[in-house]
Amino acid sequence: MPIYDNLKKTDPDVYAAVAGELQRQTDEMELIASENYVSPSVLEALGSVLTNKYAEGFPGKRYYGGQQFTDAAETLAIERAKALYHCDHANVQALSGAPANIAVYFALLEPGDAVLGMDLSHGGHLTHGSPVTYMSKLFRFFRYKMKNVETGELDYDQMREIARKEKPKIVLAGFSAYPRELDYAKIKAIADEVGAVAMMDMAHIAGLIAAGLLKNPFDYGFHVVTTTTHKTLRGPRGGMILSRGTVSNPLKAVEKTIENIPTLIDRSVFPGFQGGPHMNNIAALAVALGEVMKPDYKPYAAQILVNAKRMAQRLMDKGCKLVTNGTDNHMMVVDCIKSFGIDGKEVQHILDDVGISTSKSTIPDDPLPPFKPSGLRLGTPAVTTRGMKEGDIDMTVDFMLKAIEKRADASALKKLQTEVREFCRRFPLPGMKI
Repeated sequence: MPIYDNLKKTDPDVYAAVAGELQRQTDEMELIASENYVSPSVLEALGSVLTNKYAEGFPGKRYYGGQQFTDAAETLAIERAKALYHCDHANVQALSGAPANIAVYFALLEPGDAVLGMDLSHGGHLTHGSPVTYMSKLFRFFRYKMKNVETGELDYDQMREIARKEKPKIVLAGFSAYPRELDYAKIKAIADEVGAVAMMDMAHIAGLIAAGLLKNPFDYGFHVVTTTTHKTLRGPRGGMILSRGTVSNPLKAVEKTIENIPTLIDRSVFPGFQGGPHMNNIAALAVALGEVMKPDYKPYAAQILVNAKRMAQRLMDKGCKLVTNGTDNHMMVVDCIKSFGIDGKEVQHILDDVGISTSKSTIPDDPLPPFKPSGLRLGTPAVTTRGMKEGDIDMTVDFMLKAIEKRADASALKKLQTEVREFCRRFPLPGMKI
C-alpha cells in the first residue's frame, strides 16, 4: 500500500483526493480502453528524485551539468524501446501521445501541407485531423473511412483516391476507437505511390505489438510510429516517437528528407516544441519497457485479447450491436442506440452509478454530436491487469446489462453497486493489498 504520511500531514485536501482515487480504483471496475494500472516499480520511479532534475537536450548532449544518471535512465528507455519495436531510433521525451503526433507534424510538414488520416467517427483520433484542433488550422487534413462497417474493412480505394488527388506529405494509420487490425502493406503502398511518409499512431495497441500479438508497422516499411506509454503498454503517461535511421546531430538543422527523419523528430521535440523532459516519467517508462521484456508480459497481453473477444461475443450473444461486429484488439464499440435505445453518454452515466467506468464514443457517421454520441467504447487492459479471466468477463457484461435494464430502479442500482464493489475487491490493484 502506498505511504502518503507526509502528504497527509502537509496537505490533507490533496491527500483526501489521492486517497479517494485509490479507494475508487480499488472498489470500481475500469473498462476505459485507454486506461491501465502501473506496477509499484513504475510508481516508485514516477515519485523519485529524478523529478528534481532539468535535462534539456539528449543523452550526451545536454545543456546543463550533472546529467550522468539522467543520461543513464533515458538511454535505458531508448534502447529498450528500440529492441521491442525493431526500430533504429526512439525519442522518449514527448509528454504524451498528442504532443508526439504534433511534434512529428512540425518535424515533417510546412504550413498548408496535407495529412491523410482516419475519420474521427470511424475510429480516428482528435490529432488525426479533427477541425477542433489547432493543427487543423496549420495543416490540411483529409480523412478516409471504413468501407464496410459490419466487418471494419477500411476503404483503401478511397484512401488511394484521396492520396492521389491531395498529395499528402503524411499518410497516417492508427486510431482511438477502431477494433480491427490494419493492412499496413496497403497503407504503405499508397504512401509510396504519392511520395508520402507512412506514419502509424499505435497508442492503443503498443503493448500488443510489443508482445508480438499484433502486427508491427515497421515490419511493413513504415517510417514513423508514435505512441502513448500507458494503455496496453502499462507504463506512465507519456509518449514516444519511433523511426528508422539514425540521428546525425539532434542540435543541428537538417533538410526535411526521409533520411533525416530521426534528426528532424528530435529537433522538433526539443528545442522546437518542448523544454526540459520529465525525467521521472522517462525513468518510469524505462521500468515499464523492462517489464514488457519479461516472460510474464506476453501471457498478460494475450489474455487482454482473449478477454476482449469474450466480452464482445458475450455482448452480441445478449443482443447488443457492436461496430464491426467484434474485435481484433483490446477494445470494442457498442452502438447504444441500436442496443438499448439510449445514447452512449446516458449509458456511461448509468454504469458510473454502479461503479463501472467506460467512455462514450462516436459510431461511424454518427448522427449524434460527440458530447452525446451513439456509442460506448469498452476495453479490457485494466481488468486483465487485475487478473480477470473469461468467466469474470461474463459477470462483468452481466453487471453492465443489468444496470442498463434496471436504470430507472434506484434501489436495484444501489444493490448492484454493492455487488460490483464486492466483485472488484477480489482482484487487487497491482502491488496493493486490501
